Amino acid sequence: MFTATLPPQSAPKLPKDLFEAIQGLKQDLNAVILAHYYQDPDIQDIADYIGDSLGLSQQAAATEAEVIVFAGVHFMAETAKILNPHKQVLLPDLNAGCSLADSCPPEAFARFKAAHPDHLVVSYINCTAEIKAMSDIICTSSNAVRIVQQIPEDQPIIFAPDRNLGRYVIEQTGRDLLLWEGSCIVHETFSEKKLVQLQMDYPEAEIIAHPECETPVLNHAAYIGSTTALLKYAEQSDRAQFIVVTEPGIIHQMQKRMPHKQFIPAPPTSGTCACNECPHMRLNTLEKLYLAMEHRQPEIILPAETATAALKPIQRMLEMSA
Repeated sequence: MFTATLPPQSAPKLPKDLFEAIQGLKQDLNAVILAHYYQDPDIQDIADYIGDSLGLSQQAAATEAEVIVFAGVHFMAETAKILNPHKQVLLPDLNAGCSLADSCPPEAFARFKAAHPDHLVVSYINCTAEIKAMSDIICTSSNAVRIVQQIPEDQPIIFAPDRNLGRYVIEQTGRDLLLWEGSCIVHETFSEKKLVQLQMDYPEAEIIAHPECETPVLNHAAYIGSTTALLKYAEQSDRAQFIVVTEPGIIHQMQKRMPHKQFIPAPPTSGTCACNECPHMRLNTLEKLYLAMEHRQPEIILPAETATAALKPIQRMLEMSA
């Protein structure tokens, strides 16, 4: 787990124009705002870079900014800190966690790894710094297949923590991966039955899905890929309608880039909830982003030993993704 300082608890005074105020603070701090596609549209609109986990890691590694404001969840901000140990990394809301990362407790994973000492550990980036420190290579949904394909076929592999992404990688590579049984609450909430019903309502729409979804849902997809890959696919496709099976925050970017196309969010199991929205991602708001920059906290701080150990598998990922 990361540690961090908290902002003052007194009632905050907010400027009338948050966009203008944030732009001013960005200049004053020499800061860069990195945002995931699953963030609130206002945050996406003010970010310097919007991307998925791979793109955000690459941007964090390359930035010359002195302060990194990470509009995402804690494992993403941790990754930015690991790649920039001497820079300040701010996270607007410290409670912006990740169900997938939480599904892989470090102590339990350490025992799992010890029981399979001959296995190479490939961990999905959606994990804590402690899990990264126990890994040999990190991957993202963008490059997981490519990473595994570069590992010798006779090398046994543990794949953690997402079992659904792991199953997708097995299907694509033919490798026999030993999976940690973790999952994402958002991507497991999509209903196959309701997806089929929705496609009946939109018979011309293509289903595009994220590989963290469960296999029965993926079986209906015309295209499977990371959030960035889904965006690019929709841009290049001649189709005018898409059913999007991932966190619906990406639809803001899709609609901005392709206003002439229609993007329909896939339905969750319950038709009355917003279960397909990540509750952790949505904890970040424009107001919290401003306050984090104004007070320069909450700040992500990691133990040096953990950060050093976690850096190596991230660097291997970046090298293997070049």
